[in-house]
Amino acid sequence: MAMAASTLPVLLLLLFSLSSAAASSSAGRSPCFTSLFSFGDSITDTGNQLLLAPDGVLGHCCFPPYGETYFGRQTGRCSDGRLIVDFIAEQLGLPLLTPYPGKLHSNDFPLGANFAEGGATALDFHFLAEKGIYNTHTNLSLQVEIDRFKELLATICSSPSECKDYLSKSLILLGEIGGIDYNRAFFEDVAADEIIAIVPYVVAEIGKSIQQLVELGAVTILIPGNLPIGCWPGYLTKFWSPNKEDYDPLSGCLVWYNNFAQHHNILLQQEIARLQKLYPRTNLMYGDYYGSATRFHRHPEKFGFTGSAVVACCGGGGPYNYNESLICGNEGSKACAEPSTYVNWDDHHFTEAAYRIVAKDVLEGPFSTPRFNASCLVGRASDDGLHSAY
Repeated sequence: MAMAASTLPVLLLLLFSLSSAAASSSAGRSPCFTSLFSFGDSITDTGNQLLLAPDGVLGHCCFPPYGETYFGRQTGRCSDGRLIVDFIAEQLGLPLLTPYPGKLHSNDFPLGANFAEGGATALDFHFLAEKGIYNTHTNLSLQVEIDRFKELLATICSSPSECKDYLSKSLILLGEIGGIDYNRAFFEDVAADEIIAIVPYVVAEIGKSIQQLVELGAVTILIPGNLPIGCWPGYLTKFWSPNKEDYDPLSGCLVWYNNFAQHHNILLQQEIARLQKLYPRTNLMYGDYYGSATRFHRHPEKFGFTGSAVVACCGGGGPYNYNESLICGNEGSKACAEPSTYVNWDDHHFTEAAYRIVAKDVLEGPFSTPRFNASCLVGRASDDGLHSAY
């Protein structure tokens, strides 16, 4: 579906208004952070894919019923409501992040911005193409997002020292990123050993971005790992197996693909540890999205997920409610009546309820290394009805 260029200011106004509404209800600001910046793909995108659609063609996340739970309308978020980054912003007393499509002034982003875009990869489009991996959604990579951040930063501060002071009081959320690199490869049937071989390159690219941010002045960076991809309805549908041993008996997820995600996460943690030694005055935190999600995948009822932990709430039918020819957001697809009782919203995105738990686990629980400083939080993810199993 096409989008006229003249609609961009209207979309920006709408997204700014959503952020402002959230900010007006904030109980106070974090004593540690005055701004929040985020990078990544559709797990973190709060509207860039809506603003930056190639040739004006909107992705499926830009149509109803996306956004129905919290916003009452589609915002470009690939969920029924808020994302992890939204809950982080709320707990810091900051407005929900407005997407940054480029070429805008810092006056529009006084408290941070979101550079993540659905479909973004860690690795460059040309590098992936050489490996036989093609991204049909966007040619945006993590480095492009970092470059856009530098572009905005140049309008916020006038000197390197001023930028370092500003960023020392900012929280940076770097990811999740890399998932699209792997998704594209797996779904294009690239050989498993070839996909495993690109993991070090993905991790190195994330490490390079960390270094660039630190050299600009960033002090506190939260770097999430990959989620358990073997639990996504898309993977469970495409890679269905007749062999019971291919599935985790507790969760029903595909073991090999979850082990692959953990392989990425192990290498990422090693890279973070290396950089922490190189930059001892920084606080580089690993966000264990995988560990958090595994808990409710294996014991969904404890977290209120009485609908399903592996079937998508929104989709076009099939055992996992994923149909490649009729995905969520397409005309004819259907959503469940109670998204909060499902873990998965669509083929590879969580519901707001699941994202809220992950945010709580990372910020308030044991799923960040080192632990997040609780005194920096002014809100709690559990304040609006979070299912808790602590």
